Amino acid sequence: MAACLAATPPAFAKGDAIPALPTYTAAYEPQGVDERGLWMQMDEAERALRDSKAVINDPGLVQYVRDVVCRTVGEDRCRTVRVYILRDASFNASMAPNGMMLVHTGLLLRARSEAELAAILGHEFAHFELRHSLNGFKQRRTATDIFEWAGVVVSGAVAVGGRGAYQVARAARSVQMSAVRSIFSNSREQERQADRLSMAYLRTSPYDPQCFSQIWSRLMDEADATAHGRRQRSRRYDKVSFFATHPTDLERATYLREIADGMNKSGADAAERYRTALTAWHPQLLADQIRLNDFEGTDYLLTGLARDRWTASLLFARGELYRTRGHPRDLVSAVSFYRDAIAQDATNAEAYRGMGLAQLRSRDPQAAETLKKYLAMKPDASDNAMISTLLQ
Repeated sequence: MAACLAATPPAFAKGDAIPALPTYTAAYEPQGVDERGLWMQMDEAERALRDSKAVINDPGLVQYVRDVVCRTVGEDRCRTVRVYILRDASFNASMAPNGMMLVHTGLLLRARSEAELAAILGHEFAHFELRHSLNGFKQRRTATDIFEWAGVVVSGAVAVGGRGAYQVARAARSVQMSAVRSIFSNSREQERQADRLSMAYLRTSPYDPQCFSQIWSRLMDEADATAHGRRQRSRRYDKVSFFATHPTDLERATYLREIADGMNKSGADAAERYRTALTAWHPQLLADQIRLNDFEGTDYLLTGLARDRWTASLLFARGELYRTRGHPRDLVSAVSFYRDAIAQDATNAEAYRGMGLAQLRSRDPQAAETLKKYLAMKPDASDNAMISTLLQ
Protein backbone atom coordinates (compact mmCIF):
# COMPACT_ATOMS: atom_id res chain seq x y z
CA MET A 1 0.00 0.00 0.00
CA ALA A 2 1.49 3.22 -1.09
CA ALA A 3 1.60 5.87 1.52
CA CYS A 4 2.17 9.36 1.88
CA LEU A 5 5.18 11.40 2.05
CA ALA A 6 6.56 14.41 0.83
CA ALA A 7 9.20 16.85 0.92
CA THR A 8 12.88 17.30 1.45
CA PRO A 9 13.66 17.57 5.16
CA PRO A 10 14.24 21.18 6.23
CA ALA A 11 17.76 21.73 7.50
CA PHE A 12 18.12 23.20 10.97
CA ALA A 13 20.60 22.95 13.76
CA LYS A 14 19.97 22.13 17.38
CA GLY A 15 19.36 25.70 18.46
CA ASP A 16 17.38 26.90 15.44
CA ALA A 17 13.76 27.97 15.48
CA ILE A 18 11.07 25.62 14.25
CA PRO A 19 10.89 25.20 10.47
CA ALA A 20 8.05 26.21 8.21
CA LEU A 21 5.84 23.31 7.23
CA PRO A 22 7.27 21.64 4.12
CA THR A 23 5.14 21.36 1.01
CA TYR A 24 3.25 18.12 1.34
CA THR A 25 2.86 15.64 -1.52
CA ALA A 26 0.71 12.60 -0.94
CA ALA A 27 0.99 9.05 -2.24
CA TYR A 28 4.74 8.56 -2.24
CA GLU A 29 5.55 5.50 -4.31
CA PRO A 30 8.48 3.31 -3.25
CA GLN A 31 11.41 3.53 -5.64
CA GLY A 32 13.68 0.65 -6.54
CA VAL A 33 13.92 -2.92 -5.35
CA ASP A 34 14.95 -2.09 -1.78
CA GLU A 35 12.10 0.34 -1.13
CA ARG A 36 9.51 -1.94 -2.70
CA GLY A 37 10.81 -4.80 -0.57
CA LEU A 38 10.55 -2.67 2.56
CA TRP A 39 6.98 -1.67 1.66
CA MET A 40 6.02 -5.32 1.15
CA GLN A 41 7.41 -6.18 4.58
CA MET A 42 5.49 -3.32 6.19
CA ASP A 43 2.26 -4.27 4.42
CA GLU A 44 2.62 -7.89 5.52
CA ALA A 45 3.35 -6.79 9.10
CA GLU A 46 0.24 -4.60 9.03
CA ARG A 47 -1.93 -7.48 7.84
CA ALA A 48 -0.66 -9.63 10.72
CA LEU A 49 -1.09 -6.79 13.19
CA ARG A 50 -4.65 -6.12 12.09
CA ASP A 51 -5.71 -9.60 13.26
CA SER A 52 -3.55 -9.62 16.40
CA LYS A 53 -5.10 -9.84 19.86
CA ALA A 54 -2.58 -7.21 20.95
CA VAL A 55 -4.54 -4.59 18.99
CA ILE A 56 -7.45 -2.87 20.73
CA ASN A 57 -10.54 -3.35 18.60
CA ASP A 58 -12.48 -0.26 19.67
CA PRO A 59 -13.52 1.76 16.60
CA GLY A 60 -14.55 4.73 18.74
CA LEU A 61 -11.19 5.00 20.51
CA VAL A 62 -9.24 4.44 17.28
CA GLN A 63 -11.25 7.16 15.52
CA TYR A 64 -10.69 9.52 18.45
CA VAL A 65 -6.91 9.05 18.28
CA ARG A 66 -6.97 9.49 14.51
CA ASP A 67 -8.98 12.70 14.91
CA VAL A 68 -6.26 14.01 17.23
CA VAL A 69 -3.67 13.27 14.54
CA CYS A 70 -5.76 15.09 11.94
CA ARG A 71 -6.30 18.14 14.14
CA THR A 72 -2.54 18.22 14.72
CA VAL A 73 -1.07 17.78 11.24
CA GLY A 74 -4.04 18.81 9.09
CA GLU A 75 -6.65 16.90 7.13
CA ASP A 76 -4.55 16.68 3.96
CA ARG A 77 -1.62 15.08 5.75
CA CYS A 78 -3.59 12.64 7.88
CA ARG A 79 -5.80 11.35 5.07
CA THR A 80 -3.87 8.11 4.57
CA VAL A 81 -2.84 7.51 8.21
CA ARG A 82 -4.03 4.18 9.63
CA VAL A 83 -4.01 4.05 13.44
CA TYR A 84 -3.57 0.87 15.49
CA ILE A 85 -3.67 0.95 19.29
CA LEU A 86 -1.48 -1.71 20.91
CA ARG A 87 -2.21 -3.09 24.38
CA ASP A 88 1.28 -2.34 25.63
CA ALA A 89 2.00 -0.50 28.89
CA SER A 90 5.21 1.14 27.64
CA PHE A 91 5.36 4.81 26.67
CA ASN A 92 5.75 4.57 22.92
CA ALA A 93 4.35 5.30 19.47
CA SER A 94 5.77 4.85 15.99
CA MET A 95 4.90 5.24 12.34
CA ALA A 96 5.97 3.00 9.48
CA PRO A 97 6.91 4.26 6.00
CA ASN A 98 3.67 2.85 4.56
CA GLY A 99 1.42 5.05 6.76
CA MET A 100 0.76 2.63 9.63
CA MET A 101 0.79 4.42 13.01
CA LEU A 102 1.17 2.38 16.21
CA VAL A 103 0.09 3.92 19.51
CA HIS A 104 0.85 2.10 22.77
CA THR A 105 -1.68 2.21 25.60
CA GLY A 106 1.16 3.22 27.93
CA LEU A 107 1.32 6.52 26.04
CA LEU A 108 -2.45 6.98 26.36
CA LEU A 109 -2.20 6.40 30.11
CA ARG A 110 0.67 8.84 30.64
CA ALA A 111 -0.57 11.70 28.48
CA ARG A 112 -2.72 14.02 30.56
CA SER A 113 -4.40 15.89 27.76
CA GLU A 114 -5.24 15.78 24.10
CA ALA A 115 -2.53 18.38 23.50
CA GLU A 116 0.16 16.11 24.98
CA LEU A 117 -1.01 13.20 22.85
CA ALA A 118 -1.05 15.51 19.82
CA ALA A 119 2.56 16.53 20.43
CA ILE A 120 3.81 12.93 20.59
CA LEU A 121 1.79 11.76 17.59
CA GLY A 122 2.89 14.86 15.67
CA HIS A 123 6.48 13.85 16.41
CA GLU A 124 5.88 10.38 14.96
CA PHE A 125 4.16 11.81 11.91
CA ALA A 126 7.13 14.15 11.44
CA HIS A 127 9.44 11.12 11.22
CA PHE A 128 7.09 9.80 8.55
CA GLU A 129 6.89 13.04 6.57
CA LEU A 130 10.67 13.47 6.68
CA ARG A 131 11.12 9.84 5.55
CA HIS A 132 13.34 9.06 8.50
CA SER A 133 12.45 5.37 8.61
CA LEU A 134 13.18 4.97 4.92
CA ASN A 135 16.37 7.02 5.02
CA GLY A 136 17.46 5.25 8.19
CA PHE A 137 17.01 1.91 6.45
CA LYS A 138 19.28 3.06 3.62
CA GLN A 139 21.81 4.64 5.97
CA ARG A 140 22.02 1.57 8.20
CA ARG A 141 22.47 -0.63 5.16
CA THR A 142 25.33 1.56 3.92
CA ALA A 143 26.94 1.70 7.36
CA THR A 144 26.73 -2.06 7.85
CA ASP A 145 28.21 -2.59 4.38
CA ILE A 146 31.14 -0.39 5.43
CA PHE A 147 31.38 -2.27 8.72
CA GLU A 148 31.52 -5.62 6.94
CA TRP A 149 34.05 -4.32 4.41
CA ALA A 150 36.28 -3.07 7.23
CA GLY A 151 35.94 -6.43 8.95
CA VAL A 152 37.26 -8.15 5.84
CA VAL A 153 40.21 -5.74 5.82
CA VAL A 154 40.96 -6.51 9.48
CA SER A 155 40.80 -10.25 8.89
CA GLY A 156 43.04 -9.97 5.85
CA ALA A 157 45.60 -7.84 7.66
CA VAL A 158 45.74 -10.25 10.58
CA ALA A 159 46.06 -13.25 8.25
CA VAL A 160 48.85 -11.69 6.18
CA GLY A 161 50.74 -10.26 9.15
CA GLY A 162 54.04 -8.53 8.66
CA ARG A 163 54.91 -4.84 8.68
CA GLY A 164 51.96 -2.47 8.71
CA ALA A 165 49.37 -5.15 9.47
CA TYR A 166 48.63 -3.65 12.88
CA GLN A 167 48.24 -0.15 11.44
CA VAL A 168 45.92 -1.41 8.69
CA ALA A 169 43.77 -3.32 11.18
CA ARG A 170 43.64 -0.34 13.53
CA ALA A 171 42.56 1.99 10.73
CA ALA A 172 39.87 -0.46 9.63
CA ARG A 173 38.57 -0.73 13.20
CA SER A 174 38.36 3.05 13.31
CA VAL A 175 36.28 2.99 10.12
CA GLN A 176 33.97 0.42 11.73
CA MET A 177 33.43 2.56 14.82
CA SER A 178 32.81 5.64 12.69
CA ALA A 179 30.15 3.74 10.78
CA VAL A 180 28.44 2.69 14.01
CA ARG A 181 28.70 6.22 15.44
CA SER A 182 27.08 7.67 12.31
CA ILE A 183 24.01 5.46 12.78
CA PHE A 184 23.35 6.64 16.32
CA SER A 185 24.30 10.30 15.86
CA ASN A 186 22.10 10.59 12.76
CA SER A 187 19.27 8.98 14.70
CA ARG A 188 19.58 11.59 17.46
CA GLU A 189 19.54 14.42 14.93
CA GLN A 190 16.46 12.94 13.29
CA GLU A 191 14.73 12.96 16.68
CA ARG A 192 15.49 16.67 17.03
CA GLN A 193 14.20 17.33 13.52
CA ALA A 194 10.98 15.45 14.30
CA ASP A 195 10.57 17.39 17.55
CA ARG A 196 10.84 20.69 15.71
CA LEU A 197 8.51 19.71 12.91
CA SER A 198 6.00 18.53 15.51
CA MET A 199 6.21 22.01 17.06
CA ALA A 200 5.49 23.43 13.60
CA TYR A 201 2.35 21.28 13.44
CA LEU A 202 1.32 22.48 16.90
CA ARG A 203 1.81 26.09 15.83
CA THR A 204 -0.98 25.73 13.25
CA SER A 205 -3.13 23.41 15.39
CA PRO A 206 -5.64 24.29 18.13
CA TYR A 207 -3.32 22.83 20.80
CA ASP A 208 -1.05 24.41 23.42
CA PRO A 209 2.61 23.84 22.40
CA GLN A 210 3.82 24.04 26.03
CA CYS A 211 2.41 20.56 26.61
CA PHE A 212 5.21 18.93 24.62
CA SER A 213 7.94 19.76 27.14
CA GLN A 214 5.78 18.90 30.15
CA ILE A 215 5.40 15.24 29.28
CA TRP A 216 9.19 14.76 29.06
CA SER A 217 9.64 16.41 32.46
CA ARG A 218 7.20 13.96 34.01
CA LEU A 219 8.86 10.99 32.33
CA MET A 220 12.13 11.94 34.04
CA ASP A 221 10.37 12.09 37.41
CA GLU A 222 8.72 8.72 36.80
CA ALA A 223 12.06 7.17 35.85
CA ASP A 224 13.60 8.59 39.05
CA ALA A 225 10.78 7.08 41.11
CA THR A 226 11.32 3.70 39.43
CA ALA A 227 15.07 3.86 40.09
CA HIS A 228 14.49 4.77 43.74
CA GLY A 229 12.10 1.87 44.21
CA ARG A 230 14.56 -0.57 42.70
CA ARG A 231 17.49 0.90 44.65
CA GLN A 232 19.22 1.95 41.48
CA ARG A 233 21.06 5.14 40.70
CA SER A 234 19.06 7.83 38.99
CA ARG A 235 19.73 8.09 35.27
CA ARG A 236 21.93 10.89 33.95
CA TYR A 237 19.65 13.15 31.94
CA ASP A 238 22.38 15.49 30.75
CA LYS A 239 24.71 12.99 29.10
CA VAL A 240 24.22 11.10 25.83
CA SER A 241 25.73 7.63 25.65
CA PHE A 242 27.57 6.41 22.57
CA PHE A 243 24.71 4.11 21.57
CA ALA A 244 21.85 6.50 22.43
CA THR A 245 19.33 6.85 19.61
CA HIS A 246 17.46 9.78 21.19
CA PRO A 247 18.43 13.07 22.83
CA THR A 248 18.22 12.97 26.62
CA ASP A 249 14.85 13.70 28.19
CA LEU A 250 16.37 16.77 29.87
CA GLU A 251 17.66 18.12 26.56
CA ARG A 252 14.27 17.59 24.95
CA ALA A 253 12.30 19.15 27.78
CA THR A 254 14.62 22.17 27.73
CA TYR A 255 14.69 22.95 24.03
CA LEU A 256 10.98 22.20 23.56
CA ARG A 257 10.14 24.62 26.38
CA GLU A 258 12.37 27.28 24.82
CA ILE A 259 10.76 26.81 21.40
CA ALA A 260 7.25 26.98 22.87
CA ASP A 261 8.14 30.15 24.79
CA GLY A 262 9.38 31.73 21.57
CA MET A 263 6.20 30.85 19.69
CA ASN A 264 4.10 33.10 21.96
CA LYS A 265 1.07 30.93 21.18
CA SER A 266 -1.65 29.81 23.53
CA GLY A 267 -3.98 26.95 22.79
CA ALA A 268 -6.28 24.35 24.26
CA ASP A 269 -5.13 21.28 26.14
CA ALA A 270 -8.54 19.54 25.77
CA ALA A 271 -7.82 17.60 28.97
CA GLU A 272 -11.45 16.99 29.87
CA ARG A 273 -12.28 15.67 26.39
CA TYR A 274 -9.22 13.40 26.62
CA ARG A 275 -10.30 11.97 29.99
CA THR A 276 -13.80 11.35 28.67
CA ALA A 277 -12.49 9.50 25.60
CA LEU A 278 -10.38 7.17 27.76
CA THR A 279 -12.90 6.59 30.56
CA ALA A 280 -13.99 3.11 29.44
CA TRP A 281 -10.41 1.88 29.00
CA HIS A 282 -8.84 3.53 32.04
CA PRO A 283 -9.26 0.57 34.45
CA GLN A 284 -7.63 -1.83 31.98
CA LEU A 285 -4.74 0.53 31.25
CA LEU A 286 -4.14 0.93 34.98
CA ALA A 287 -4.24 -2.86 35.48
CA ASP A 288 -1.63 -3.31 32.72
CA GLN A 289 0.60 -0.73 34.41
CA ILE A 290 0.35 -2.47 37.80
CA ARG A 291 1.43 -5.74 36.19
CA LEU A 292 4.77 -4.13 35.31
CA ASN A 293 5.84 -4.68 38.95
CA ASP A 294 7.11 -1.11 39.26
CA PHE A 295 5.70 0.05 42.59
CA GLU A 296 7.36 3.47 42.94
CA GLY A 297 7.00 4.42 39.28
CA THR A 298 3.35 3.36 39.22
CA ASP A 299 2.57 5.16 42.48
CA TYR A 300 4.12 8.32 41.04
CA LEU A 301 2.01 7.90 37.90
CA LEU A 302 -1.21 7.36 39.88
CA THR A 303 -0.54 10.37 42.08
CA GLY A 304 0.00 12.52 39.00
CA LEU A 305 -3.19 11.29 37.36
CA ALA A 306 -5.06 12.15 40.57
CA ARG A 307 -3.79 15.73 40.65
CA ASP A 308 -7.37 17.04 40.47
CA ARG A 309 -9.02 14.31 42.55
CA TRP A 310 -8.77 10.64 43.36
CA THR A 311 -11.45 8.95 41.27
CA ALA A 312 -12.89 5.54 42.08
CA SER A 313 -10.80 3.87 39.35
CA LEU A 314 -7.58 5.51 40.57
CA LEU A 315 -8.29 4.57 44.20
CA PHE A 316 -9.02 0.99 43.16
CA ALA A 317 -5.80 0.85 41.13
CA ARG A 318 -3.80 2.17 44.07
CA GLY A 319 -5.39 -0.45 46.31
CA GLU A 320 -4.34 -3.14 43.81
CA LEU A 321 -0.82 -1.72 43.67
CA TYR A 322 -0.36 -1.78 47.45
CA ARG A 323 -2.04 -5.17 47.87
CA THR A 324 0.19 -6.66 45.17
CA ARG A 325 3.37 -5.54 46.93
CA GLY A 326 1.87 -6.90 50.14
CA HIS A 327 3.96 -5.48 52.97
CA PRO A 328 1.95 -5.44 56.23
CA ARG A 329 1.54 -1.66 56.10
CA ASP A 330 0.69 -1.89 52.39
CA LEU A 331 -2.24 -4.16 53.18
CA VAL A 332 -3.63 -1.67 55.69
CA SER A 333 -3.27 1.13 53.13
CA ALA A 334 -4.83 -1.03 50.41
CA VAL A 335 -7.96 -1.63 52.51
CA SER A 336 -8.29 2.12 53.02
CA PHE A 337 -7.96 2.79 49.28
CA TYR A 338 -10.56 0.13 48.44
CA ARG A 339 -12.99 1.59 50.98
CA ASP A 340 -12.61 5.04 49.46
CA ALA A 341 -13.16 3.58 45.98
CA ILE A 342 -16.32 1.80 47.12
CA ALA A 343 -17.57 5.01 48.72
CA GLN A 344 -17.47 6.59 45.26
CA ASP A 345 -18.70 3.55 43.33
CA ALA A 346 -20.49 0.88 45.37
CA THR A 347 -21.08 -1.22 42.23
CA ASN A 348 -17.39 -2.09 41.79
CA ALA A 349 -17.32 -5.77 42.74
CA GLU A 350 -13.57 -5.97 42.12
CA ALA A 351 -12.97 -3.43 44.89
CA TYR A 352 -14.72 -5.76 47.35
CA ARG A 353 -12.59 -8.63 46.08
CA GLY A 354 -9.35 -6.70 46.53
CA MET A 355 -10.34 -5.43 49.96
CA GLY A 356 -11.36 -8.91 51.09
CA LEU A 357 -8.08 -10.46 49.96
CA ALA A 358 -6.07 -7.70 51.67
CA GLN A 359 -8.09 -8.22 54.87
CA LEU A 360 -7.57 -11.98 54.62
CA ARG A 361 -3.79 -11.57 54.42
CA SER A 362 -3.95 -9.21 57.41
CA ARG A 363 -6.06 -11.78 59.32
CA ASP A 364 -8.87 -9.29 59.59
CA PRO A 365 -12.08 -11.05 60.71
CA GLN A 366 -14.09 -8.87 58.30
CA ALA A 367 -12.44 -10.58 55.32
CA ALA A 368 -15.09 -13.30 55.02
CA GLU A 369 -17.95 -10.82 54.96
CA THR A 370 -16.22 -8.69 52.33
CA LEU A 371 -15.47 -11.65 50.06
CA LYS A 372 -19.05 -12.95 50.40
CA LYS A 373 -20.22 -9.53 49.26
CA TYR A 374 -17.97 -9.88 46.21
CA LEU A 375 -19.39 -13.31 45.32
CA ALA A 376 -22.94 -12.06 45.77
CA MET A 377 -22.27 -9.17 43.41
CA LYS A 378 -20.48 -11.38 40.88
CA PRO A 379 -21.73 -14.98 41.18
CA ASP A 380 -20.31 -15.95 37.78
CA ALA A 381 -16.80 -14.71 38.60
CA SER A 382 -14.01 -16.84 37.12
CA ASP A 383 -12.37 -17.11 40.55
CA ASN A 384 -15.59 -18.08 42.34
CA ALA A 385 -14.30 -21.54 43.28
CA MET A 386 -11.00 -20.19 44.59
CA ILE A 387 -12.65 -17.50 46.72
CA SER A 388 -15.17 -20.02 48.06
CA THR A 389 -12.27 -22.28 49.08
CA LEU A 390 -10.61 -19.41 50.94
CA LEU A 391 -13.82 -18.86 52.90
CA GLN A 392 -13.97 -22.44 54.17
